[in-house]
Amino acid sequence: MTDVPRSDAETTPAPAGSPDLPDLDEFLADQTRTLLDTARRSVRPEGGFWWLTDDRTPDRGEAVHLWITCRMTHVAALAHRNGDPDAAALVDHGIAALSTLLRDDRYGGWFSAVDQQGTPVDDRKAGYDHAFVLLAASSAVRAGRPGADELLADAQAVVRDRFWDAEVGAVRESWNRDWTVTEDYRGANSSMHMVEAFLAAAAATGDASWADRALQIATHLVHTEATRHDWRLPEHYTADWTPLLDYNRDQPADPFRPYGSTMGHWLEWARLLLELEAVLPQPPRWLLADARSLFAAAVRRGWAVDGADGFVYTIDWDDRPVVRSRMHWVLAEAIGAAVTLHRRTGDAVYADWYRIFWAYARRYLIDSTGWRHELDVQNLPADTVWHGRPDVYHAYQAVLLSRSADGLGGPGPLAPGTVIA
Repeated sequence: MTDVPRSDAETTPAPAGSPDLPDLDEFLADQTRTLLDTARRSVRPEGGFWWLTDDRTPDRGEAVHLWITCRMTHVAALAHRNGDPDAAALVDHGIAALSTLLRDDRYGGWFSAVDQQGTPVDDRKAGYDHAFVLLAASSAVRAGRPGADELLADAQAVVRDRFWDAEVGAVRESWNRDWTVTEDYRGANSSMHMVEAFLAAAAATGDASWADRALQIATHLVHTEATRHDWRLPEHYTADWTPLLDYNRDQPADPFRPYGSTMGHWLEWARLLLELEAVLPQPPRWLLADARSLFAAAVRRGWAVDGADGFVYTIDWDDRPVVRSRMHWVLAEAIGAAVTLHRRTGDAVYADWYRIFWAYARRYLIDSTGWRHELDVQNLPADTVWHGRPDVYHAYQAVLLSRSADGLGGPGPLAPGTVIA
């Protein structure tokens, strides 16, 4: 493994060609409708949102997951703010579940999952899940929905008091139900989603301290750890934030804690760094440089490495693919990163990659009912890591970013660049 800090932005390689997408606007409008229809199909009348199967029917063998309910609520709030007349009811349904069914009235915070009777099947308090509560509540407040202010106040207090470690400027991973024992592990995945949630909370409340916290996390994980490992961001850490490079080597396809470095997170971080840059009054210059370098490393090391288009899920510390599956969410984050970098810089290479990514999505990932969640190395449907279609959050945000300069419901990091679509 090369362990060389990088001070300058890595150059993004030019793709082989730039496909023409003449009907992209119409296609994106259709995707907006299809993805929101999927969200509607996931409504569970008794509360929360279902995990859906491949044919978009409820998977009744699955619990009611907090992260799914939060993501669907967030998507509905974005849709409501973007003029969908029917999305308000979805937001309200999500707020109700987060205020009752999934909330722990005894100890505070939220359960990771409950069964069909509302009994917790996983009563730990996970930072990953709570990041999405904060995101959903912030989006619901900006959508002006009843009950959202109370939910956001509750979420801010829990995240600030239980998960934010002010002494080190980082996020704790999880607790037991009564908040007496914290997990002896720290994760970049939950921390990254806290950055997203902190930016949403700053936008919803006007409290700049949330953006300051986001910068502390990004400084540590990206500008320190990712650069130290030549942009191969370590995902797993001890409680004192020592990287665990061999973590889950025997379970490499874990959906939340896979072994190695996760390509999609490099791309997701690239977008988040620019969103952070846009809201800070005096942003450090490295935010843009590191975003460019993460994107460049992702397309150089993760795209079409097996001779077939698509991003691999994970690589090891010598850039060898570990899990070769192509995940829908990775491609969605690649689209979001490309469009955001193009708007920020005006660099044509990002527009070229943007078109490559959409052409790939339309050819392999998207059918008449939405986005397949996983493909194999031949770009055929697979379920090694994910089954069914539980999530529209990544795809919906990619579509909104592609459709308009303020597609995520805020000012966005877009002013200096040229809008692609």
